[in-house]
Amino acid sequence: MPRDTDPITSSVWVRPSRARRGEQPTLSREQIVRAAIELLDAEGLSGLSMRRLGAKLGAGATSVYWYVANKDELLELALDEAMGQVELPDPAVADWRSAVGDVVRSVRTVILRHTWMAGLYGIHPAIGPQAMRLSDRLIGVLTAAGFANLDMAYASSLLMSHAFGSAVMDVAMHTATALAGKDANDLVRQLEPYMDRIAGEYPHYAKWWAQNKGADMERMREDGFEFGLQRLLDGLESWLRSDA
Repeated sequence: MPRDTDPITSSVWVRPSRARRGEQPTLSREQIVRAAIELLDAEGLSGLSMRRLGAKLGAGATSVYWYVANKDELLELALDEAMGQVELPDPAVADWRSAVGDVVRSVRTVILRHTWMAGLYGIHPAIGPQAMRLSDRLIGVLTAAGFANLDMAYASSLLMSHAFGSAVMDVAMHTATALAGKDANDLVRQLEPYMDRIAGEYPHYAKWWAQNKGADMERMREDGFEFGLQRLLDGLESWLRSDA
């Protein structure tokens, strides 16, 4: 029988637990998911398999199958568990900008802590308990601020896209620097001869490069993320006022 590739009907969250009666498993689903996250953090998506997970748990792959049907299901569980590390906003906080900004920062921080998450968003539906708690709280804050109906969905999507997009770019940079064995500033400095050679073809870029090539790349990533977040919040706040 062909495998069900529908992301909803195949989701672990819409089906009953796989735990069977009659035998007592030696592990819990919580243990399995924690061990999977440890493997993912250490070796990335390619480093996780049911066999390796069983070996890490000292129980064999058979015990893993008590609670998870396959690797995709395991990844869905791990993704939601990691989402539980996002700091939720206090619904009583009156300043919605601060509350929402803290959520966006926390989402980015969690993805940078678990870089494998960047390759899973959009593949699995975010409908697990941790993701739903985050969505519910964020909707509560945005509703109190004055967002409603689909406008709230658009605002939330815009903010989360900034968190995800920034994190994905940072993960890519971290991967590149790790492979090169150099930091981001070293890599940029290596571009100087090339930039000098093509400066005449791209005068506007060359002028900007000359004025800013000494900037710290690590600091730029942090400042750039915060700049984008504040401008998004500025725009949403302005939209709320004009729509009032």
